[in-house]
Amino acid sequence: MFEIKKVYRQTIPATRFIRKKYSDSDRENGSFAHKWQEWFAKGHFATLEKLLPQGAFFEDSGAYIGLMRWKEQEPFEYSIGMFLPKDTEVPEGFDHVDFPESALGVVWLFGKEENLYCHEDACYNTLVQKGEKVVTDSKGALWFFERYVCPRFTNPDDQGNVILDICYFIK
Repeated sequence: MFEIKKVYRQTIPATRFIRKKYSDSDRENGSFAHKWQEWFAKGHFATLEKLLPQGAFFEDSGAYIGLMRWKEQEPFEYSIGMFLPKDTEVPEGFDHVDFPESALGVVWLFGKEENLYCHEDACYNTLVQKGEKVVTDSKGALWFFERYVCPRFTNPDDQGNVILDICYFIK
């Protein structure tokens, strides 16, 4: 089981999300976990962390991200990467998506790690019930992401529970 622990708004500056993009055909057993393992094994996060400015440029800006893009009748996209300052040079082998200054609806899912995945719909519904308006981009696509923040995701409590952030762009 999981519990929704906290729901709040966060404003982030204009950012460049530097990433590697995947599709449904990249899933193994319905998951992108093997792609995350590949990122750690190949040092992709270390490459991006070198591009972070000294000190956070917004709260939780150093987190690892699983960014999703969904639009009916279009292929689902899943990207792994990090949010960096808007003019960051993109390293060879990566691509990027630029986002304007934005408001996020942030939902903290609390529980055992294995129970925290695939609850984006519950997070979306929670935001809407709280009166938030989830927005799409200019092409009608919905963008949302998993945010893996240290230490709340990486250091389990004494019961083995962690917190996974699920974030949607909101008005």
